[in-house]
Amino acid sequence: MVNIQKTAVIGCGFVGSATAYSMMRTGIFSEMVLIDVNRAKAEGEAMDISHGLPFSRPMKIYAGDYSDLTDCALVVITAGANQKPGETRLDLVKKNVGIFRSIIPEIVKYTKEAILLVVSNPVDILTLAAQRLSGLPPHQVIGSGTVLDTARLKYLLGRHFRVDSRSVHAVIIGEHGDSELAVWSGANISGVEIEHFCRLYGITDYRRDIGDIYRSVKNSAYEIIDRKGATYYGIASAVARISQCIVRDEHSVLPVSAYLDGLYGVDGLCMSVPTVVGRDGAEKVLEIELSDSEREAFRKSAETLKSVATDIGL
Repeated sequence: MVNIQKTAVIGCGFVGSATAYSMMRTGIFSEMVLIDVNRAKAEGEAMDISHGLPFSRPMKIYAGDYSDLTDCALVVITAGANQKPGETRLDLVKKNVGIFRSIIPEIVKYTKEAILLVVSNPVDILTLAAQRLSGLPPHQVIGSGTVLDTARLKYLLGRHFRVDSRSVHAVIIGEHGDSELAVWSGANISGVEIEHFCRLYGITDYRRDIGDIYRSVKNSAYEIIDRKGATYYGIASAVARISQCIVRDEHSVLPVSAYLDGLYGVDGLCMSVPTVVGRDGAEKVLEIELSDSEREAFRKSAETLKSVATDIGL
């Protein structure tokens, strides 16, 4: 029987350890197992994170192996090669698909009921690889997608317009990477269209401003990597949010990477689009209205991912 309050993190590098810490801080889990090829690293991370439990809620955190997954409700996969300066997410694909070919069979050997949440990059390709390698239903294997990109967009728009970022409603869709796009046609601040909001504040050149913000979102990871070598706090927060939606069965709408079977004119790919997320994973993939230019940009993003998937035999 699945324990809805048990989770596992596979990969204890920067992203995995930050994710484990963020999930501990949510207080929604009673048990967390950390798995890494370097067992000592997993043990050290488990010890370090456990020392923060007196400031959170009771929880069992320990290093383990794949056999500990038998009753997990959620398996978070962060294992893989890191993105290096000057390297795109798609450059990572061959290395990380190879790693997944060893990881995924080990997971499904011990559980076929857990939701698999892929965080490793390139996340859209690796989510598709995880689905194919696991044989699990598409709704059960999702990627962190553009949840972080969307948070970056909301943060930058909130800062620019001097409003609480939680009042900003906008989304990044497509590839989690260079071909992603912002859906400006549906963006608003608490129901007020961006263009109308700008008129209310006397902002005249808003199109240039939002273009600059979009480019900042798209280049955020590169800029952070150039400065500190890796990104991990933002994505860890995004994964913690997704995990809350699953454990609490929230039915929240997030732009996770989900399998598209004809929606948006795309078939057989995993891409980030607004999706209802709950205990069953990707419970409903939503096809939202897009402008003609946005739909064309989404098509090009799909072509980018399709060419990569084809090259590696997915």
